[in-house]
Amino acid sequence: MKTILITGATSGFGEAIARVFAKNGWQLILTGRRQQRLDKLQTELGGSEKVHTCCFDITDRNAVKSAIDTLPAQFADIDVLINNAGLALGLEPADQTNLDDWEAMVDTNIKGVMYCTRTVLPIMKQKQRGYIINIGSVAGNWPYPGGNVYCGTKAFVRQFSLAIRADLLGSGIRVSNIEPGNAETEFSMIRFKDNQQRAQSVYQNTKALTAHDIADSVWWLVNTPEHVNVTTMEIMPTDQATGPLAIYREQD
Repeated sequence: MKTILITGATSGFGEAIARVFAKNGWQLILTGRRQQRLDKLQTELGGSEKVHTCCFDITDRNAVKSAIDTLPAQFADIDVLINNAGLALGLEPADQTNLDDWEAMVDTNIKGVMYCTRTVLPIMKQKQRGYIINIGSVAGNWPYPGGNVYCGTKAFVRQFSLAIRADLLGSGIRVSNIEPGNAETEFSMIRFKDNQQRAQSVYQNTKALTAHDIADSVWWLVNTPEHVNVTTMEIMPTDQATGPLAIYREQD
C-alpha cells in the first residue's frame, strides 16, 4: 500500500487531495495546525489504520523533523510528499505592508517547504523512488500589485523545485511544481484576515478553480509512468489570463 504525506491538509487543496487519495486506497499522513479538523478527517477517511495525523506548525523546523522521524512503521515509507501548506497575507503595497505578514509568508511558503523536503528526501533516496509535488502559484511567474513577498515566495518554490530536480537526476525521484491561478478556497479569507466581503470579491462574477480541480491534477501526475516527469504545471480557470505589461504615464 502506498503512502502520501500532505502538508496543510485541514482545508482547501490539501483536504481535497487527501480525499482523492483516500478514495483510491492510499495511506495518508496529514499535517496541519488544527487538531480538531485533523481528527475529523481521520475519522472520515478510514480511521487510524489508514490515516496518521501530525499536528504542528510547519514553520517549526524541529517539529517537522520530529513528526516525520517518529512516524509509525506502517506510515514511515513515504511514496509521495505534497508540499501544500502555504498562505498569502495582505494586499498592501510594499511600503505599507505589515512586516509580520511578510515574515509569516517567508516562514510558511519557503521554510516550511524546505524543512519537509529535506526531512523526507533521505527516505525516498534510500529506496531510489518517490515523488515530491510542490504547490506553487501563477504568482511565482506573474507579479501583481500587492503581491510583493507572496509572489517572491512562490518564485522561490518554482526555482527550488527545478533545482532539487537537478540534484535528484538519476535517483528515480520525481519533482513537480503545480501553479494554480484563481482558486476558491479559504485562501482569500486568510489573506484578508476573515474579512468575508473582501474575500468573496475575489471570486465575484467569475468561475474560479476549485480545490478538487487541483486534487485531480495531483492524482493524474502521480499516476503518470515513472519515467515521465512533468516539471511545471500552470493551471488557470478559463476566466483568467495573463494581462499586458503596465506602463505608468504622467497625467497632463
